This record gives sequence, C-alpha cells and structure tokens, in this order.
Amino acid sequence: MSKSHRGTIVITIVAVGIAAALGTAYATRDKKTSGTSITAVGSTALQPFVEAAGEEYAKANLGTFVNVQGGGTGTGLSQVSQGAVDLGNSDVFAEEKEGINASRLVDHQVAVVGIAPLLNKDIGLKDLTTAQLQAVFTGKVTNWHQVGGKNQKVVIINRAAGSGTRATFEKWGLLGKQSIEAQEQDSSGMVRSIVATTPGAISYAAFGYIDDTIVAASVNHVAPSNKNVAAGKYPIWSYEHVYTKGKPTVAVAKFLDYLTSKEIQRTLVPKLGYISIHDMRVTRGVDGKVTVK
Repeated sequence: MSKSHRGTIVITIVAVGIAAALGTAYATRDKKTSGTSITAVGSTALQPFVEAAGEEYAKANLGTFVNVQGGGTGTGLSQVSQGAVDLGNSDVFAEEKEGINASRLVDHQVAVVGIAPLLNKDIGLKDLTTAQLQAVFTGKVTNWHQVGGKNQKVVIINRAAGSGTRATFEKWGLLGKQSIEAQEQDSSGMVRSIVATTPGAISYAAFGYIDDTIVAASVNHVAPSNKNVAAGKYPIWSYEHVYTKGKPTVAVAKFLDYLTSKEIQRTLVPKLGYISIHDMRVTRGVDGKVTVK
C-alpha cells in the first residue's frame, strides 16, 4: 500500500471519529435543551405571577419552557377544557362560568387576589360605599358631584364580559349587580392606563396593578390591602385558580407544586401584590360561604 493511500485512510478514520464525537455531543445537547413546554392561558390578573414564576422555574429546570398568555378567565377555562393548553388561569371557580364543564377540570388554587376600584386622581374621592359603587356602575349616578366628588361626568371602563376580574368585582363589589354597557378592555394594565389619563374615569383591577397614577378607593371605609383581605375584612377578592383538564402530567404537576411551594408563596407572591394561600385566615367556597379557619 502506498504512503498516500495510508495517509488517506488515516485522515478518513480521524474524520469519522470527529464526526461521531460531534454527533454524540449534538445529540446530548439536543436532549438537554429540547425538554418540556408548558402553556398557560387566561386571567390577566394572574398572568404576572405565572409569568414570573415560570421564568424562575425555567432557570432551575433547564429544558423547560413556560409560555404564559392572557386573554381573560373565559378564554383560559375554554381552552383548557378543550385540551388546547396545559393550564387555564382563572379568577373564578369553573362552576361559575357558563358553558364550562367543571367536572372535567381539576382546580389548583395558587394564590388570592384582591380587586380594588380604580379612580382617576382628579375625581376627588378616596372612599366609596357598596351602595355608591352600585349606583355608579348601574348608571344611577352619572356625575361625581352626586356622591361627593368633583363636578365631572362618570366614565366607566369595564373589563370584557369574559373577565374573571369583572365577575369578581360585580359579585362582591356590586353584590351581584351588573354594570351598564360601557367601554371594555381585555387588559388590566390598559384599564389602569385609561383610568389614569381620562377625567372622571372609574374601573377596577387586581391589587398588583395599583400604582401612584390612580386612586385605589377604599370600600365602606376598608382599604384594599392584602392584610384586610386575609383577615376577611375586605370583601372584593377571589382565589387565583390554575385549572388542568383531569390529572396533570408529571411535568405540569411539578410546576404546580412549585407555584404553591413555601419559597414562592413567601417571596414572589407578596412581591407581585398577591396574597399567599397560606396566609388566608378565612376560606370562601363556590357558594360564597365564608368560613374562619
């Protein structure tokens, strides 16, 4: 055999060896990075928590990606019921949502959220009674001077009809009364922005959306605070539910356990304006019955 042929064989063997090594490396890399994708859709009130927790979870569990989208409670419950997503985020019990077969879903309560009336700062009010809220949102009060505010027209900004935030506010803030037709928004963040920049505007949103651009009004002289909700003093609140269609997969169950872990419940939950399920001193069932723990 000539020297040139021997050289060619050696080069070929080396090349094959390198290719095999690279193939193994790429296969190993792909195995590590092509892991699990978890999709959660629904409540915009719960969205910031699931997004932030999902990011932290992905850092600790390489190869897992948590995709979180809004769209409102109705969308979340509908899509998880159809099996289109892994998790359906909701501000209300599935039993309260028309058209949803709650018997097919499993409820995972991951936090509690308080809902506050949001007022434009120029209205001149910081407290409203339940009766005044009812009068404003049902159209009986059309000018803020009728309830002690400035001479400004009332501008109602509602969440969309499928919103769990709206359902919670109407059930517990308006005691079952429904708001008159008004401008609707799908996003709690957009609601806050519109209220902040529109004279005479009023709406409602989760505590986590409260900032200094608006007034978060007290209700019956009780401030909208996590402490008051946990003690059962402030009435406008709901559990934050994450629903699965039947028993969750192992990967999804691990993420749900992470959401209710002591670490997350003591750090991320209060940081984002929610209330830990472990801090609640009262419970409330789908029938509205409140029980002291």
